[in-house]
Amino acid sequence: MHKRAINVVLTGATGVSLAGMLVAGVSAASEDDAARQKNLPATQAMAAHNKQSAAKAAKAQSKAAPAKKAAPKKAAPAKKAAPKALLSGKTTASYFWDDGSGVNGDTGAPAGGKPMQKGLFASPSWPMHTKVKVTYGGRSVVGFVGDRGPGAPSHSGVMLDLDTYTFRYLLDGKKPESDYEAGTGEGHLKGLKYEVLEWGEGAGKKGEPVPF
Repeated sequence: MHKRAINVVLTGATGVSLAGMLVAGVSAASEDDAARQKNLPATQAMAAHNKQSAAKAAKAQSKAAPAKKAAPKKAAPAKKAAPKALLSGKTTASYFWDDGSGVNGDTGAPAGGKPMQKGLFASPSWPMHTKVKVTYGGRSVVGFVGDRGPGAPSHSGVMLDLDTYTFRYLLDGKKPESDYEAGTGEGHLKGLKYEVLEWGEGAGKKGEPVPF
């Protein structure tokens, strides 16, 4: 009987102790929650302040940084217009190469004072150093008058003598066998188109070609 009474007393004491602990825990939790609730406005205010500060800093930086100007677009280079022909027409052309060698009746250095070269033509009447464009078979070459000729053939309508290289290129786009031979057996280009691009200042006559 005495032992049971002790047990009852202990059980009661334990229950009271546990109940006290639970009450204390609940009270502590309530206090923590209350503290968080109390500090919440301050936390929110701090966050809002930080956000405003960041926005102001970004705005200030944006004003301080100079605005980048778009790089100006480079204008496309203007295409050079092809020179307008001062005189144009068609004729029959032959070929020659005069370099003082005596080959094929070579009479010596060209009359225009410049050495024989590719793009040097002979005309019976045009001024020396006249700039001329010749076209045949869809191919063109720009050269200059550097000699007189052809002689007698000019009376038969052959009004231009082309250097061997120009002649062969206009004929088939190839190179001659040598300076003196076109290498095709062809001696004339009929219907060759000529265009005077610039009159030379040397001796001769401007206008339609006149036989030698």
